[in-house]
Amino acid sequence: MNALQKIERILSRPVAKPYRSKHIGNGEPYLNADGNVDFYPGDVENPLNWSKARRWYLTMVSVLLVCNATFASSSPSGSLGGPNGIAVEFGVSAEVAGLVVTLFLLGYCFGPLFWAPLSEFYGRRWISYISFTGYIAFNFLCAWAPNFAALLIGRFLTGTFASAPLSNAPGVMVDIWPALERGNAMALFSMMTFVGPAIGPVISGFLELKKNWHWSFYVLIWLGAATALLLLTIPETYPPQVLLNKAKRIRAKKIPGFENVKAPIETSGKTLTSIFKVALSRPWIILFDTISLLIAIYVAFVYALVYMLFTIYPIVFQQQRGWNAGVGELPLISVAVGAMIGGAVIFKNTAIDRNKIKAGHVCVPEDRLILGMIGGVMFPICLFWFSWTGEYNSVPWIVICIAGTLLSTSIQLIFVAFINYLTDTYLIYAASAMAANTVARSAAGAAAPLFTQKMFDALGVGGGGSLIGGIAVLLAPIPFVFYNYGAPIRKRSKFAPTPDKKGPQEEREAEEGEDLDRTAGRSASTRGSSTVASSIHRGVRNADVKSEGKNKIRLSTEDEEVRRPHGDESERDMEKGIFAPV
Repeated sequence: MNALQKIERILSRPVAKPYRSKHIGNGEPYLNADGNVDFYPGDVENPLNWSKARRWYLTMVSVLLVCNATFASSSPSGSLGGPNGIAVEFGVSAEVAGLVVTLFLLGYCFGPLFWAPLSEFYGRRWISYISFTGYIAFNFLCAWAPNFAALLIGRFLTGTFASAPLSNAPGVMVDIWPALERGNAMALFSMMTFVGPAIGPVISGFLELKKNWHWSFYVLIWLGAATALLLLTIPETYPPQVLLNKAKRIRAKKIPGFENVKAPIETSGKTLTSIFKVALSRPWIILFDTISLLIAIYVAFVYALVYMLFTIYPIVFQQQRGWNAGVGELPLISVAVGAMIGGAVIFKNTAIDRNKIKAGHVCVPEDRLILGMIGGVMFPICLFWFSWTGEYNSVPWIVICIAGTLLSTSIQLIFVAFINYLTDTYLIYAASAMAANTVARSAAGAAAPLFTQKMFDALGVGGGGSLIGGIAVLLAPIPFVFYNYGAPIRKRSKFAPTPDKKGPQEEREAEEGEDLDRTAGRSASTRGSSTVASSIHRGVRNADVKSEGKNKIRLSTEDEEVRRPHGDESERDMEKGIFAPV
């Protein structure tokens, strides 16, 4: 046993085993129709069959990893200026100091394209260990940076390593939760993507006031170290990797007749090179598809505003009203409260969807846009409200905070609705669509700190906010257009599978890259709450099987065979399909 195997045994067997040894079957290994190892009905090794308490524990740890990443993205923004801030110590302007946020978010652009293929090839657990260790290590570089260049390099590298939980954590949830039960877990995940950035500047603002900017990174290191202890208790959840480990154990036991048994992933022929080839090329093609492009523009605009708020709030409460660096960041808590309200709305919508499905309602991807239409109307209204109440110091602070709360709620609804619609539209190509969207919105967020201060100095809070609100008004019709005309647009798309799709290009690309997109797509798709996104593909597949013609899309079910036990009743029911593109 080599050193790596010993470490794996120490980490996964005693502290992270999600079942008791007495519950493991001692009979002959269960094989699928291809003669490969598979989960038997009710198999306790199948992550979907772990106890609900264990699965919620894994969900909470995954969400905590995400909170580390999102908290770190905005944390330094509370200590850029001021007598003990980054700008003063390194002798740079406030705009240049904002690069510490920009470089971190640029790491978000690169990271998902790198970590998602690796997690598909090597599994979730070891990628989490490696990436989070790198994140903590480079936070040390940031905390004790000898010069501004070292700080910027450290921030870019921490952003790259911190992006792994943003793609890996949703994948864990997809692994352990059936589609109908996944909505609440995903809502919690999406909520943390907004709560973390909102809390970061509040803490760093008080630290800069009483200590200095270094302390914001000390907090990140302490939080990361505490989270790392919990991270060690997470077992492997990626079903193909779990089956691979199971096949290795069976071969080691040398059971007669099963000495050479293999897991499906070992016979799939997938290589790391082929996975990266798809992950790095297809997103740029899908980006310019009609649905993908318009959603990327809208979501990038919304995401940019989120990081603009970390400059706008200090302008309103510190520069105009004279509040100090600590108290002046407290109103950002309203952004976190708004995200929680949005999460509660998503929880309620999840329950409504579940009841519809149980009643026999067949949903379509456009049903996802209802929350987006509500958020799209709220968004410009709340922007104008926030901007013009923030323009005048005579307006009570609570009025501005209420506007900020509802603005954050609208952002949450737009973000979740569009991300889910993107996933449901592109199905087997969801990973590529999400990768393109991630790069677009992260780039927009990265640019936000560089121009916000100058923009609001020139236009004022009311004028600057009105400019943003005007753009929001122009973008507001997008969810309404897709809700009414999304179905024919999807039929004309080269990458949006529908039952009556024609053409050889779709068939060829489905064969070449579907495994990556079905697996990673469901992982990347879940920056928002997704109740049943992964079961849309099964609805399409069933419709295609019934069509039985030359125009049928050939969708391999290899990964689905790996991920779901053949005899699991709940998953067999899901095979009937829930969302059916029309």
